[in-house]
Amino acid sequence: MTTIERTSQATTSWVRVCALSDLDVERGRAALIGGTQVALFRLADGTVRAVSNYDPYGDAHVLSRGIVGTKSLADGFEVPTVASPLHKQAWDLRTGAVLETQGRDERAIAAYPVAVDDGQVLVRGKEA
Repeated sequence: MTTIERTSQATTSWVRVCALSDLDVERGRAALIGGTQVALFRLADGTVRAVSNYDPYGDAHVLSRGIVGTKSLADGFEVPTVASPLHKQAWDLRTGAVLETQGRDERAIAAYPVAVDDGQVLVRGKEA
């Protein structure tokens, strides 16, 4: 897991997390940004997504080990997803909205803005 130290000056800032080449396509990586665990995913289309690494159904920080895929919405649009390795609930990697609850209540996760600049992955997060 990559650990990034942050100062308490700003509550929201862009933080360099890793090189883009450190991320395998459709495999998750975890990073610790100022006490918050973030799961990073490099998708097949080249985009990078970041969401909370915390699975609220399994009560564990495991989403970086989840299964990356897509889900077709009612309008036919496909969205990138990660499914928990524990109970298989699935979240939209763009928004953090839960798409598959496996019969349980809806529990969204945090989604973070990501930028790639000169081969470096930057995540904008909030202090916990």
